[in-house]
Amino acid sequence: MTDIELLMTDPMPAHVQAALADRFCIHKLWEIEDQDRWFQRSAAEIRGLVCGGHTPIDGPFIRRFANLEIIASFGVGYDSIDAVEAAKANVVVTNTPDVLTDEVADTAIGLLVMTARELSAAERWLRAGKWESAYPLSAGTLRNRKLGIFGLGRIGKAIGRRAESMGLEIGYHNRSEQADVSYLYHSSLLALAQWCDILLCVAPGGAATRHAVNAETLKALGSNGILINIGRGSVVDEAALIEALQNKTILSAGLDVFENEPHVPDALIAMDHVVLLPHLGSASVHTRQAMGQLQVDNLTGWFQDGSLLTPVVETPWPRDSGTAGQ
Repeated sequence: MTDIELLMTDPMPAHVQAALADRFCIHKLWEIEDQDRWFQRSAAEIRGLVCGGHTPIDGPFIRRFANLEIIASFGVGYDSIDAVEAAKANVVVTNTPDVLTDEVADTAIGLLVMTARELSAAERWLRAGKWESAYPLSAGTLRNRKLGIFGLGRIGKAIGRRAESMGLEIGYHNRSEQADVSYLYHSSLLALAQWCDILLCVAPGGAATRHAVNAETLKALGSNGILINIGRGSVVDEAALIEALQNKTILSAGLDVFENEPHVPDALIAMDHVVLLPHLGSASVHTRQAMGQLQVDNLTGWFQDGSLLTPVVETPWPRDSGTAGQ
């Protein structure tokens, strides 16, 4: 398959680059100096895109490749890819779900505990050499709390299972009610925020969820409320969140994702009652290797025999026609 040409749009982990280089002819977009000239000369030869979620892959970008067959994305979220436009162009899209579910769920619970119990602030206090005097009792607790999960997919359910063992009462809001859980379903995000006092966001990004957590949602969460976001930064109106934290509309927040990564607003960094992580939900060697291998396996399977392991829901599968991988 070394004659099959792929375009890598974002820098990928070294093991992914090495594995793909053994199987395919790889072009790296960030290394191409005159991209317009390259597209004119070489776009027709590209049969697959390898994406890391940073370069927007919209309809016009997809249509630059006359013979494109597959877009393989690294990560469970694929909001940087217009999968609907890809389907219209008869291009399949894959992501890397499941292999990161437990890692992200573990991170979410860790972030939740850190935030609710003010553990980051306590560690900073100790490191500052202040333990000669007693640390002030924390107002934060997980006792008698209601956890509202926004986005009850694979990761949301894994978080729910962990939260059950902590004695938390659980509710959720999703596009549709889930038959395989006993958690209390809320038909709107606002209703969920009014019910719970910890709102944990695992919702995917994209236009449908952009700023879904806004000033109204935060007000409904209340002055004892905690916001945790492990999903996508775009889901939360960051300006509204900063105002809610400054005005004590809510108690605190724990964030692993931000609107304009890797840039985090100074106002959030300055707050001692906010826990901030550098988007490390799935960031372990074990999990990133598994994600990368799944991305490689999707590309290899497609060009070997037209098979896919993890096509996204917008991808018509199996394809009705065509000669995939031939």
